[in-house]
Amino acid sequence: MGRVSKEQAQENRRRIVDTASRLFREQGTDGVSVADLMKAAGLTHGGFYKHFDSKEALVDEATARAFDGVGTGDRQGADTDGDAAKDARRAFVENYLSPEHRDDMAGGCPTAGLATDMARGATGSAARHTYAEGVREFARRMADDDDDGLVRLSTMVGALILARAVNGDPLSDALLAAARAEASA
Repeated sequence: MGRVSKEQAQENRRRIVDTASRLFREQGTDGVSVADLMKAAGLTHGGFYKHFDSKEALVDEATARAFDGVGTGDRQGADTDGDAAKDARRAFVENYLSPEHRDDMAGGCPTAGLATDMARGATGSAARHTYAEGVREFARRMADDDDDGLVRLSTMVGALILARAVNGDPLSDALLAAARAEASA
């Protein structure tokens, strides 16, 4: 088999990182083997090490990819003042704490999806640094004139994690509704 072009190699790497970003949010970094990841990306297991020195290097890059673009759509307008910011924040809270978001772990919020992996990971890792910056940005977007957004962020992320953990039980929807009411206030 011949060598792949530089463009194809870049596309393969992008596909690996995108796939890892989704699978890590859905199954956790320890729940996804390199072989399973590469199969999901439609590539051979042996090709992984042509792109990455280690799985940890992929975790670093996939975490950054998960946070790329977070907040550019649903939270549009949150950086404005007054009623427009409140309306944008309220709309974001409604979407974030929805059954649809709860059920879309792979495409959902990296703050909730990667929380336990980051808690277990190395303190100085690039992934953990990227995650902390993502959490800071999320809190900033949730802030208003009266607070720094940390309570709203904690309520939302905690409720989403708990709602996912008890999904299928009526408690899941109750958690989302209670957090929506609190975080929208």
